[in-house]
Amino acid sequence: MKKYQPTIGIEIHVELGTLSKMFCGCPAEHFRTVPNTLTCPVCLGLPGALPVPNEKAIQDTIKIGLALHCKVSAKSKFDRKQYFYPDLPKGYQITQYDEPLCTNGHLFTSQGKVRITRVHLEEDTGKLLHKKVNGKDVTLVDFNRSGVPLVEIVTEPDIHSAAQAKEFAQKLRHIIRYLEVSDCGMEKGSMRLEVNVSWGLGLGYKVEVKNLNSFRFVKRAIDYELKRQKKLLESGKTPKQETRGWDDRENRTKPQRYKETSADYRYFPEPDIPPLTFSKRYISGIKKTLPELPDSVAQRLEKTFKLRLQYAKVLSAEKATAEFAEQALKIAIKDKVKVRDVASLIINRKVNITKTTPAKLVESVKRKKGSRVRNSKTVEPWVDQAISQLPKAAQDYRKGKKAAIEALIGKVMQLSKGQADPTLTKKLLQEKLK
Repeated sequence: MKKYQPTIGIEIHVELGTLSKMFCGCPAEHFRTVPNTLTCPVCLGLPGALPVPNEKAIQDTIKIGLALHCKVSAKSKFDRKQYFYPDLPKGYQITQYDEPLCTNGHLFTSQGKVRITRVHLEEDTGKLLHKKVNGKDVTLVDFNRSGVPLVEIVTEPDIHSAAQAKEFAQKLRHIIRYLEVSDCGMEKGSMRLEVNVSWGLGLGYKVEVKNLNSFRFVKRAIDYELKRQKKLLESGKTPKQETRGWDDRENRTKPQRYKETSADYRYFPEPDIPPLTFSKRYISGIKKTLPELPDSVAQRLEKTFKLRLQYAKVLSAEKATAEFAEQALKIAIKDKVKVRDVASLIINRKVNITKTTPAKLVESVKRKKGSRVRNSKTVEPWVDQAISQLPKAAQDYRKGKKAAIEALIGKVMQLSKGQADPTLTKKLLQEKLK
């Protein structure tokens, strides 16, 4: 096993927040709606119904591609992907095969660059609901989701740990939310994740894991799969190339079906939709609408306000929080309040930015600063608790990772409800961690 390493690729599906569906005028917002009330002949796949592409969905997909450093194709087209399943009324899905909208992008993680193979656009399927009716187990179909614009983002197998996969998925979600093209609500299913896991491409197999609706499950599923596959390989067996589902109650993956190949889907060009062509001017116009993205915002906050990069990254993860924090930090400088105290309060106390203003927040920091506890005997129990509750941070600091002390300081501030003096807290921590 020493010559192999975990090899992971991710497929991310994101429902776009357009007003109407991908190929018809039905409302696209289907969450918690009465089943089968947002449908028409097009999204039900009735004979003779013709699809008309949603231009806003195409523009939003190009936006995502540009934000991920992709090349936008001058020519693109839609294709039919054939498969028979109850939630697919036509017996095929309109998607993109060999000419996707965007290709060859990338996204950096703390563990390295992850290449993005493609960003393409398709229609979502209906939804199967497994229930008991009159004492019998039945499967019901709700077609409200059928036809909703769905972007698929596919990576190269450049990910080599569960932690990196989780980080990549979180960074991607932050970017898409900054673009305001989707809420990426995982609890609603508007962002869905699938991972392809193996111990190396040369082994001739990969296992796809579905049903991952949280970042925590992504990490757990990959860790479980790597252990399961390792046992098989060490016993001289090659894991089956198959699709498995994640069972969060049992914390394990379960077999679903053998993995299909592209030949099984019998792709061919969608005859009812003409090919798409985009001028450089059209693509440039979309590019001009891109906002400043999280990594750039974090670097600017770090440089402008002399913040630790770790703080800047947390503050910039969500667009609304970043805008609130930047206003608050500007006021802090004007009022001669330490920007670190303001940033720490936003991060560690999880300030509800909808219920206060930047000015009120800075004022509250001023008041707390005047009432800070500077008595060692009072602060010391909080310090002991923080070290006890965050043993890894304490261990990291002892090993020479000086930045680890920030997590301990944050914990003391949380335990003391912001009353402990940060300078005294740091001094006591340093003494106890020697």
